[in-house]
Amino acid sequence: MQNFLVHILNTLKQYDLLLALVFILAYWLLKRFISTTVINLAQVKSVATTRTMFIIRCFNIFSFILLFATYIIVSGIGYGNFTIFISSLVTVFGVAFIAQWSILSNITASFLIFFVFPYRIGDTIIVADGDDIEGKILEIKMFHTLIKHPSGNLIAYPNSLLLQKSVTKVLKKNSPRTEKPR
Repeated sequence: MQNFLVHILNTLKQYDLLLALVFILAYWLLKRFISTTVINLAQVKSVATTRTMFIIRCFNIFSFILLFATYIIVSGIGYGNFTIFISSLVTVFGVAFIAQWSILSNITASFLIFFVFPYRIGDTIIVADGDDIEGKILEIKMFHTLIKHPSGNLIAYPNSLLLQKSVTKVLKKNSPRTEKPR
């Protein structure tokens, strides 16, 4: 199978325009697949539309970069110079991310909250932090979650801390059944 793919790519390499069209088609198909999958998952988990669009946009950017880099390598366009450019870019981003580790961890936590967090917008939670963090979840953003405290104060709680701390979902007092986490 691998030899077959190598043969196809070598044949397409002779026809650069056709190769570019194949990669554009692959990106379009991947983009549609990602969008459909994330939207279906968001509907099952009752996630806000803005949050869903953010996740789709991030996945689309990542897939574009991945397919573009693959196209550059397969087509043989300045492989050496391209590799030096990419490694320099990764080094700069690596240093920047290490300097801003908390920002990176909050973005990563934002993705984890989207896919596995059992609480949704509108749920009332208590964070076992010792700082009286409790209230109704108003919005889950890229870096923090907005929680409305019973006193009326608005709390912006970092997503990374929300994943690190124990979080209790407060059930409605009129509800006779116990809810299972989603």
